[in-house]
Amino acid sequence: MEHEHNNHDSHHEHPTHSGNDTDHSAHKDAAITDRERLWLSTSATIHCLIGCGLGEVAGMVIGTGLGLSNLKTIVIAILLGFFFGFLLGILPLLRAGFSFRRALRQVFIAESLSIAVMETAEVLVQVYTPGVMEAGLLSAIFWIGMGLSLIAGFIAAWPINYILIGKGIRHQH
Repeated sequence: MEHEHNNHDSHHEHPTHSGNDTDHSAHKDAAITDRERLWLSTSATIHCLIGCGLGEVAGMVIGTGLGLSNLKTIVIAILLGFFFGFLLGILPLLRAGFSFRRALRQVFIAESLSIAVMETAEVLVQVYTPGVMEAGLLSAIFWIGMGLSLIAGFIAAWPINYILIGKGIRHQH
């Protein structure tokens, strides 16, 4: 079976799909190969990492730059991580002709768990890596901590995406 893969669109249902947004029976019938599942899991996690990473780093930079408490900085980073994660998921669907409401619903269903796991891992690494939360923006430990947190987020979210793809919950073709 031939599958079309397009950078950002390959993991979302296309507007010509028959049925409602949560009907995945067609996908469950069309089995994907192990190789495709590995690739889609990696691609989905990278996509999530870009959105979450942008928000996470922006939130940490904003909070640290403004001298906010660690808790406020983490809250800003998490909120921006979800915002950018959803935004990067919604944009391809809007370009494909989805209504905003339908695109938001599809992204919420497909991406929430992955984003939540990624954000949790990132925050835990930032909080438990000595010196990261106290470091200034020009400190190497701040940026090392950001890098480590993004790696941890990827590692934590990849199996989630692998499972979701296997269950047909995300990455419909």
